[in-house]
Amino acid sequence: MLLRLRVSLPDRPGVLGQVARAFGVMGADILQVTVLERQAGRAVDDFTVSWSGVFEPGELRERIGVVPGTRVEAVWPTREVPGSTPDYDLLGHVAADPDRAYVTLVDAVPDLVSAEWAVGVDSADGTIVHGSWQAPEKVPAADLTPLRASAFEEGGLHLASVPMDGIHLVVARSQGPAFHRAELDKIARLVGIVSVLAGGVSRTA
Repeated sequence: MLLRLRVSLPDRPGVLGQVARAFGVMGADILQVTVLERQAGRAVDDFTVSWSGVFEPGELRERIGVVPGTRVEAVWPTREVPGSTPDYDLLGHVAADPDRAYVTLVDAVPDLVSAEWAVGVDSADGTIVHGSWQAPEKVPAADLTPLRASAFEEGGLHLASVPMDGIHLVVARSQGPAFHRAELDKIARLVGIVSVLAGGVSRTA
C-alpha cells in the first residue's frame, strides 16, 4: 500500500538520513519526499512510502518517531503515485476541453493533495454543483465559502476551501493532518490557472 507520513524533524545535516534509515529498517520504501516548510531550525516533510502492510501503520509511526527530535504528525493512505505528473495532466485535460474545466478540476484535485473527495459548492446558496468520486451528497460544514482560500476543520473533517468564479472548491480528508499552507497554496494556484484556461465557460459545464 501507499502511505503518506507528515514528519516534523530538526533541520540539520544527518537527520533526514536517520529518518530514511528508520524507514528502511521497517521495510518501507521511500518513493518521494516533499518539503512543506523550513523555519526556526525545523522542517516539515511529507514522505510517500510503499509499505508492505506486515505491521500496522501506527507501528511505522512509532518507529520513525524514535529518531531524536522527530515527530510524526500523521500517517494516512494516499493514491498519489510518485513520479507521475497529475497536476500537468489536469491542466492538459482542461486546456483540451475547457467546457468541462471545473468538473475536471473537482474530479482530479483530491489525488493531487492526498485527500479523499472534493466538491464545487455554489457560493450563493451552498448547493453542490459537482462532486468527485466518494463525495457525500451533503457536505457537513456550516460555512464553506470564506472570502479567501482557507483551511479548517468541521465535523471531524479537514477541509480546504478556495473560491473560484462564483463557486468554492472544497477538498476534504478524514484521515491525515490538516491541510498545510503549502497544500492550500497549491490548490489555489491550480484554481487560478484553471480559471484562466476556462475563460468564461459555465461552472456547471
